[in-house]
Amino acid sequence: MGISDLPVFTIDIRHEDFDIALEINNLKNKSFEIGAIVSFLGLVRDVSKNRELKFMEIEHYPEMTKKVLKDLCNEASTRWSLQGISIIHRIGKLYPSENIVLLIVASIHRGEAFGASEFLMDFLKSHAPFWKKETTIHGASWIEEKEEDKQNLLRWRKVISDPQ
Repeated sequence: MGISDLPVFTIDIRHEDFDIALEINNLKNKSFEIGAIVSFLGLVRDVSKNRELKFMEIEHYPEMTKKVLKDLCNEASTRWSLQGISIIHRIGKLYPSENIVLLIVASIHRGEAFGASEFLMDFLKSHAPFWKKETTIHGASWIEEKEEDKQNLLRWRKVISDPQ
């Protein structure tokens, strides 16, 4: 895998946008054993609860956020054989079609990368301490967790309790 035989985790919380190709290459160049890279790019949608979105503001508590994301990466690496994980999440004021989050997962085989990516995004969306406020033409409101997001987490608990 590399010098340390441990997966490489990169966690970056920032205001600035990111270059997807550059970030993939940064992770890819850390190991010659990588055979698969899966990436997920999250964008700001222009609609919020059927209303036109003007912008979104994302806040976080830095120490807590990095700890939760690091713990999440550690958990993923115990479930799948991974070469590396890179999570970039933007904060501050974001406008429709701007990038919010980039998740890159590297492994020897694609199945490991796809599984870990789904797991990481499900927990990132529900458990990472980011607070999002949407401003529309009708005012501002904080985004609450959706029932669908809660249901997505249940499948990972089922996998733990029902290991066929």
